[in-house]
Amino acid sequence: MKHFIIKVIDFFYPPFKRLMPLQTFRYAACGGFNVVLGFIIFTIMFHLLVEQVVVNIAGLPFEPYSVALVISSITVFGIGFLLNKYVVFTSSNLKGRIQLFRYLLSFLSNLAINYALLKMLVKYVGLHPVLAQVIVTAIVIVLSYFTQQYFTFKVKEELTD
Repeated sequence: MKHFIIKVIDFFYPPFKRLMPLQTFRYAACGGFNVVLGFIIFTIMFHLLVEQVVVNIAGLPFEPYSVALVISSITVFGIGFLLNKYVVFTSSNLKGRIQLFRYLLSFLSNLAINYALLKMLVKYVGLHPVLAQVIVTAIVIVLSYFTQQYFTFKVKEELTD
């Protein structure tokens, strides 16, 4: 499956060769897929929950867009990690468990940023939650790329004598 995904992505790379390195293109393709999947899940969940002004989970009140964000984020977490590990950042020599832990840290940081910005844009700016999620996603994508490249899947320098 990994090789098939890489072949499909690399097939579309030549027109973009002058604009970006292959790794960045693979990140954009995999991330684009993951973002679209997350956005579809967010939209579906938001519209399923929109009838309720507040969703109560374990006695705690949450806005429908917050619940939709958590559900969509959890769903795309695993897919995003696998695509980044096996398709995008294949030269990383960190152990898989370290990558997964760092990916989780990055994911939780991005989720917190996403939640805070989404809440701000919906509550204080007055944007529709779906439009706000599109804007926030664009911001988080840029932050995420640098986090993944320089932290989660970095190439550890080998010590030489």
